[in-house]
This record gives sequence, C-alpha cells and structure tokens, in this order.
Amino acid sequence: MIEFRNKFHPGQVVRHKLFDYRGVVFGVDQTFQLSEDWYEEVARSRPPKDQPWYHVLVHGAHHTTYVAERNLAADPSEQPVEHPLLNRYFDKFSDGFYGNSREEN
Repeated sequence: MIEFRNKFHPGQVVRHKLFDYRGVVFGVDQTFQLSEDWYEEVARSRPPKDQPWYHVLVHGAHHTTYVAERNLAADPSEQPVEHPLLNRYFDKFSDGFYGNSREEN
C-alpha cells in the first residue's frame, strides 16, 4: 500500500519559491493530474509528476495555479490572502491558516 505524505494542506498559506507570490492551498493531488500538454507548456522547471501538486488561490489575483510541491514553501507571515474565490472554500482565518467551520459540524 502506498502512503502519501503531502507537505502542505488545504487552508495553509504558502509562497511560490520561484515566482515569489503568496496564496492559499485549496486542493491537493497526490500526483500530477493535468494533461501532458499542460505540463510541457507550463511546468518549465519540469518538477516531478510523482510527487504532490497543489491547487492554489493566488493572493491579490483572480486566477488559481497548479504548483508542484518542490516549488512551494510555507509562508511565515501569517497574513491573510485576498482572492475572490476564498469564501467558496474557507470561512475562517486564524493564526495564518484558513479553515471551514461547515466541516466541523
């Protein structure tokens, strides 16, 4: 049985190591799940496909990104992220992490 251990989790604020933007993780794929065409065109640093990839709401933007684990780091600022889709996934922010109280019921 394969056990996956992703470094980041939904609700965690992260920073992109290469492009220096902040964002919040809203989804995790244990391995690369997009098309080969997307990988060839967008993933220019050729990160491994057999490691976790993350869906990220980009701070101060209207788009999302799909990022390999090796290109992310935890954001130590504990500052909130601004994104128009934030409330679709999370409804609270505390100590640098987003959560969803609807999941707690």
